[in-house]
Amino acid sequence: MKIMLTGAAGNIGLEALKCLISNKHDVTVLELDNKKNRKKLKPFSDLIKIVYGSINDDVLIQELVEGQDAIIHLAAIIPPLADRLPKLTEQVNYEGTNNIIKAIKTQKKMPTLIFSSSISVYGDRVDDCWIKVGDSLKPSVGDHYAQIKIKTEELIQRSAIPYTIFRLTGIMGYPTTDPLMFHMPLATKIEFASNVDTGFAFAAALDHLDELKGHIYNLGGGEKFRITYQAFLSEMLSIYGLDYRYLNDKSFANQNFHCAYYADSDVLNDILHFQRDNLNSYYQRVKDKTNPLIKMINRLLSKPIIYFLQIKSEPLQAKKQNNTELIERFFK
Repeated sequence: MKIMLTGAAGNIGLEALKCLISNKHDVTVLELDNKKNRKKLKPFSDLIKIVYGSINDDVLIQELVEGQDAIIHLAAIIPPLADRLPKLTEQVNYEGTNNIIKAIKTQKKMPTLIFSSSISVYGDRVDDCWIKVGDSLKPSVGDHYAQIKIKTEELIQRSAIPYTIFRLTGIMGYPTTDPLMFHMPLATKIEFASNVDTGFAFAAALDHLDELKGHIYNLGGGEKFRITYQAFLSEMLSIYGLDYRYLNDKSFANQNFHCAYYADSDVLNDILHFQRDNLNSYYQRVKDKTNPLIKMINRLLSKPIIYFLQIKSEPLQAKKQNNTELIERFFK
């Protein structure tokens, strides 16, 4: 099949690309032109067609969509950048998708759009931790990324093109520390999925386009990927040699984020059979990539490292600065 893949250098995109190549598809990749993306895609340059450009270039999109059987659309601006640049997020995530839709409509045989959405569309589910497709979409206050995802889903559903939408849970690749980690309440229940399984799922969808067409699915890792945020964070810090006990619980918000368990993650898995990973296999991959020397240094300097990490906490800073607007956003 002829496949167009956007966002191929991303956390999920690279895994999807590997599967597409393994399955002998004719792949055209669209990515932004920068050194990081060129480095990531260089190993595949002899196996696929790589085009560097923007999904906001409607002329380019029209050219690339021509003759494709399906478009796997993963390109998007995600948090925390999406929170800082809401106008750019709308331009890329919504208008860019609209360019793809308009190009699809011009084709004699319209290719199927496989669109990556997000669990963030459901909003805060700390007190109601089981989500299923059909639940109300109530993005958290200030979550511009989720609002645009909902708007884009509605655009796709109105478009009369063949499509399927996967609402992705938290996708775990190699973790990074980011101030966004403090936005999630420690009591949050999470059903993660690995980037490896998720990339596999997008590639596997090509063998089930008729069955998936016109439907929305929750994509999660299943029962073996369910955990509380507090337990997950404690384990991850331990892998890096850091002591969770030095963390101040007040650094974390207690409301107004997203993530929960998917009550229906088995529905998509029963079709695509992608849930192969689990928390233990994910932890092991992180351990294998963690430098033992760095872990030893972290163990010795655990307290100051965590102290400086907490300085980035917006919920904690909101309390210290008595920012009533942010306090109401982050805390019950």
